[in-house]
Amino acid sequence: MADRQSLQEILDRFAHASDQDKTSVAQVMRALGDRSFAANLLIAAATVVSPLSGVPFVSTICGITIAIISAQMLVDRDHLWLPEFLMSKRIKSGWLRQAGKHISKPAGWMDQITQPRLVFLVQQPSLFLSQLLCLLCGLAMPFLEILPFTSSIMGTIVCFFAFGMLARDGLFTLLGYGTTLVLPLTLLLLLR
Repeated sequence: MADRQSLQEILDRFAHASDQDKTSVAQVMRALGDRSFAANLLIAAATVVSPLSGVPFVSTICGITIAIISAQMLVDRDHLWLPEFLMSKRIKSGWLRQAGKHISKPAGWMDQITQPRLVFLVQQPSLFLSQLLCLLCGLAMPFLEILPFTSSIMGTIVCFFAFGMLARDGLFTLLGYGTTLVLPLTLLLLLR
């Protein structure tokens, strides 16, 4: 597993991946690095949690991206690959900067409180379960886009797992497991 990474730094690379009017997924991936699976996973999940999730099909695109990244993590690929139809997707750069600004303060706070703890939860074999749950959340997102907030709940789960991997902080992995356990109750309430 790579060294700890600052969430603030990752968000800055995400928000400024392009100086053009629109930013492609390929530009974001280049800015984050094709070997940084957890950073790319976190950005896709954070996008679903941000106000960008209100843009039609963003949750679906992010869910597919999360599923593809998680699957590659499970098979231990050495660099990230995404299909061309995802790499070519573009979004207004201003929206990315706004999303980055929206989660900048919480990101700074999270950077301050993290430390390597419960590290066994962010190492194999425990890491396999986190990656599998991220894959399942990503696969579910396209189907849940029509239910308000459900994709954001899935995105939050993936954010906890990805941030735990980046910060090497198993406490966030535990938060991901806890949120996963609460998810069925939340879905039942939303479907009533």
